[in-house]
Amino acid sequence: MKRKFQKIVVVGASRGVGAAVSKHIMPLTTELIAVSRSPAYFGNWIEADISIKAGIETVNSAVGNSPLDALLYMGGTWETNAFTKEYSFERCSDEDIDNVIAVNLLAPIRLVKSLLPALRQANNPKVIFMGALSGLDNFPAREVANSASKFGLRGACHALR
Repeated sequence: MKRKFQKIVVVGASRGVGAAVSKHIMPLTTELIAVSRSPAYFGNWIEADISIKAGIETVNSAVGNSPLDALLYMGGTWETNAFTKEYSFERCSDEDIDNVIAVNLLAPIRLVKSLLPALRQANNPKVIFMGALSGLDNFPAREVANSASKFGLRGACHALR
């Protein structure tokens, strides 16, 4: 089977949608770089917390100076007790809010910026962000930081296009 892609990065590759995407894409690429804080079981696992500068640098080093065909950002988080009746914006800690914004919005923006040289080397590079219903207009979500981060990610996608 001929590989369709040379190199792909999947962020959030250790579980959930990110693990499923990694498993599906692995046979289609020569090199799958699976980025997560906990072990990923498909591809070349790179342990990195990309909500901090050192994590972005780790991913950038793993990609190197060769063409990057695609960046798939499947990572994400939300406030404590989100999507439950116990959720209360008033009781969310500042640290919780900072983490949601850092992981869901700042990390993907910073990661794309750092990987632009490698993406530009590919023939038809792709950047895919996993969003959420919370980022849609008039969606009745109560989770403030999560909704704000997903709206922001949507705006970043429009601007990058």
